[in-house]
Amino acid sequence: MKVVEELRSPLKVFETLESEVRSYCRSFPTVFAKASDYQLWDRDGREYVDFFAGAGALNYGHNNQRIKAKLIDYLMDDGITHSLDMATEAKEKLLERFHDVILKPRKLHYKVMFPGPTGTNSVESALKLARKVTGRDLIMSFTNAFHGMTIGSLSITGNESKRKGAGIPLTNSISMPFDSYFGSEADTVSYIERFLEDNGSGISLPAAIILETVQGEGGINVASFEWLRKIEELCRRWNILLIVDDVQVGCGRTGPFFSFEPAGIYPDIVCLSKSIGGYGIPLAMTLIKPEYDLWEPGEHNGTFRGHNLAFVAATEALSYWEDDQFSREILEKGEKVRLFLEMLAQNYPEMEAEVRGRGLLQGIKIGVDGLAEKICAAAFERGLIMETSGPNSEVVKIMPPLTIDEKGLEKGLTILEESFQWCKQMI
Repeated sequence: MKVVEELRSPLKVFETLESEVRSYCRSFPTVFAKASDYQLWDRDGREYVDFFAGAGALNYGHNNQRIKAKLIDYLMDDGITHSLDMATEAKEKLLERFHDVILKPRKLHYKVMFPGPTGTNSVESALKLARKVTGRDLIMSFTNAFHGMTIGSLSITGNESKRKGAGIPLTNSISMPFDSYFGSEADTVSYIERFLEDNGSGISLPAAIILETVQGEGGINVASFEWLRKIEELCRRWNILLIVDDVQVGCGRTGPFFSFEPAGIYPDIVCLSKSIGGYGIPLAMTLIKPEYDLWEPGEHNGTFRGHNLAFVAATEALSYWEDDQFSREILEKGEKVRLFLEMLAQNYPEMEAEVRGRGLLQGIKIGVDGLAEKICAAAFERGLIMETSGPNSEVVKIMPPLTIDEKGLEKGLTILEESFQWCKQMI
């Protein structure tokens, strides 16, 4: 009887012993056992192409061989693992490499803060610092934004169901329309400024404006470079700090290391996590313009901010950024994905599809309710792991490891088209 139950439900242990809060395992109902680069295998040996990349934490693929070798050597040499914010050789090397490889060539001047090791930790630290610097409490964010699941981050997140999970009123924040929220012709920056300049608007001057240049979880909504520059100008004009949340779309996901580089803007604070850890190891960094680094010692901290294994992995991952070759490859792959998605949109007009994205964060919005989720489910059955995004899960999201080769990319895209073909009959 026990054998029959296990065959009937491969996730029985998880369904019985783990909290109902689990989500991704419901979309990908198998038990994974092994992974390498863009491939995963479940315990039955079935192979999957990964167009999910750990929700953006695996830009350099699963078990990246270069990074793995550094980690193994470090462990075998009894390197420091946990250190709070004490000085270690691993942290020293990361700070030097990040300055020399990333910041200096881009003429960016930031102090590096290590908060707790997740994206929401970086966001929370940015919000606290902005309030400390300006003496104001209001934070302005945008429609369809996603910034994390802790209370401060949820207060500036747009998704209704996620906000509801807080269980308390979410305060000291205001949401404004993102670029093209009212359509391509509407100037939402002028709309925002009207609220700021009108003493009767009921909106106080915010401490900071926080934004994603591409709203990954919000539906692959892409801000134009012109809009980003206008937001920066508005911040300078009103003495508002500009925070860019590059947790998911940074570390090369859109092509350049920072997603905001092509816009030519210089944020006051930048939030990094996910792939900054190099290997899927938890790590977060908050980059702060030196003049705003006003923290008192220990004013913001966390037990696991000294994650030395992540420091080692992150340092090796920076070797991909010593020149612009990797960035060019990402953009070339991204163009291939875009052309493929445009072909799908054209060939399947009944899906009312719309292509979105930059670099290797691409998406295709499906105009038929509920169909995007069915497409992703059909893809999983055929050996492709993808998720949906958007407030109504209406966007099929393509986010493979940046290191994926042409063979893997083509295989995944072929499965995606097969899934479109299968789901067409449901319309």
